[in-house]
Amino acid sequence: MRRRDFIAALSAAASSCPVLAQQPTGAVIGYLSARSADTDKPMLAALREGLEETGFVEGTNLSIEFRWGEGQYERLPPMAIDLVRQQVGVIITGGGEVAALAAKSATNSIPVVFNVGGDPLRSGLVLSLNRPGGNVTGVSSFLFTLGAKQLDVLRHVVPSANLIGILANPLDPGFESRVRDTQTAAASVGQRLLMLEASTEEAIDNAFSICLKQGVGALAIMAGPFFVTRAALLIALAAKYHLPTMYFRREFALAGGLMSYGSDTSEGYRQMGVYAGRILKGASPADLPIVQPTRFSLVINLQTAKALGLTIPPTLLARADEVIE
Repeated sequence: MRRRDFIAALSAAASSCPVLAQQPTGAVIGYLSARSADTDKPMLAALREGLEETGFVEGTNLSIEFRWGEGQYERLPPMAIDLVRQQVGVIITGGGEVAALAAKSATNSIPVVFNVGGDPLRSGLVLSLNRPGGNVTGVSSFLFTLGAKQLDVLRHVVPSANLIGILANPLDPGFESRVRDTQTAAASVGQRLLMLEASTEEAIDNAFSICLKQGVGALAIMAGPFFVTRAALLIALAAKYHLPTMYFRREFALAGGLMSYGSDTSEGYRQMGVYAGRILKGASPADLPIVQPTRFSLVINLQTAKALGLTIPPTLLARADEVIE
């Protein structure tokens, strides 16, 4: 065999052999979520879209290390530390401040790109919205500032609700300030509130039982990753107790919840992907301003309204961004 033919044959054999073939190389990022793989599917599609916009495709020149909290916040700090040990290029966090704070505490060198519902200044994640400083930046949907609007919509849908329940998770960062903000909004319009707390499935069950006993006419679920992981339970209990309920994400209304009001979650995750890609290419998170939503959407499920015996005012239907019939 001629030398040239021998080298060609050897190269062909190497390319077909798992041991000799050159393995794909590329960037490695970590994804730390307080939620679950199931709940995050639509957001991950948007995240990958943003990464692809900057030239990074999972399985080609990018791999992602996933860590899931499943609504159990105590899992997050050790998972964040594990990603740091893996020496990933960027840590992306989903599921609110609890995941972002875990990542921030684990490293001051690996860039962190977060998606939170509250004010990242108040929670201490960043020093400034325009110039975050340090190794942390991301997206804030400011869901926790929407209490007044959610109450306003509930009052239009259920005007007979003299008492409205607010269900919140006391383990969420900023719980006290969020409750105060909601109470202030209710007091400004003379609305009576019943504050309810839940950080376990049993506590969620108890909260709905209390609503029935106390004569609660409507319920608002305060934003938080734990409630996202328990969406099916919340929707089922709202139907069981015949309780009109306002949620904070579109996915709840799509799954059978009465209505939701919040920002576009998919767009936020797409922007996270863009930021992660820019950082992998050399951008500093300290110089990437916090992305804030430009619009919020109201979603109403008319099928659920009919099941609850509710008539949605035409003026509210006209204001809705999406109506599920």
